[in-house]
Amino acid sequence: MNTPPNMAEILAARCQALLVALAADALLGDPPNAWHPVVLLGSWMRLGERLAPRSARARLGWGALWVAGGALLVGRTARLLPRHVLIQGVLASTLLAYRGLDRAVGAVQAALEDGDLDEARRLAGWHLVSRPTADLRADEVAAAAIESLAENLSDSLVAPALAYLSGGLPALAAYRLINTADAMWGYRDERYEYLGKAAARLDDALNLGPARLTAALITLAAQITFGRGAAAWRVARRDAGRTASPNAGWPMAAMAGALDTTLTKRDHYCLGDGPRLPDAALVAEARRIARTLALLLAIALLPGARACGNASRS
Repeated sequence: MNTPPNMAEILAARCQALLVALAADALLGDPPNAWHPVVLLGSWMRLGERLAPRSARARLGWGALWVAGGALLVGRTARLLPRHVLIQGVLASTLLAYRGLDRAVGAVQAALEDGDLDEARRLAGWHLVSRPTADLRADEVAAAAIESLAENLSDSLVAPALAYLSGGLPALAAYRLINTADAMWGYRDERYEYLGKAAARLDDALNLGPARLTAALITLAAQITFGRGAAAWRVARRDAGRTASPNAGWPMAAMAGALDTTLTKRDHYCLGDGPRLPDAALVAEARRIARTLALLLAIALLPGARACGNASRS
């Protein structure tokens, strides 16, 4: 008779699966859009918007119920999937986005290096930021790419990894549903002010820890890569509260300090006080820090993965 795995075995298996997920994401990247899980989550949110009532109070309740129901649905579905470490790892990789993020930022970097500002603006607006990009200067486009890279290291790598460690694939799937809901509905305008309020608040709560951990990891990666860990942490602690989000400012400010630059979004915030003007070279340095962070995350999983080499259930 098989005995159920204990918590140490479960955690070891999750560490092993996350290592597989990181490797699969690095080697394979995102699956085609036709069956990408995040695309399916986006379809769920679009359906919820089409069915949403018109009045503000009703939209507030509907938004909360739709997000909660979606998180419950994807969590229950994920529980039905095979629990073998390799299968779990490959499935989890589809809910990470580090390689896709790096490639999107790299495309903006390449356009800036070629002197094609219009293309850099287009790529930044298409892949990385929701702000208007048509009139951004070259340094503002570079800054937007760096900011998006830093913020999404939390949303697309660190937070999903922590969700998987805490609750396996069901928790990771639920996290990505809530994160997608915030990305699509979390705007303070007439269309989404009430519909997306619950998604935005829940996403903020779920990312309180991951955002700060990401800032700490950026600090460590900056120290390893450029010897600027102290500056990264100083700026993170000082400037993190300057953004409207309670979380986004932490990794972005840490990256500003790590690069000895100033990251500015017009009429919104100014992070850091360094003299280096954001450009393609600075984007490349930010990507080096991000790669070091991803490697540090993988190294941190190794002791847990070794704790029970035969664990096969999560």
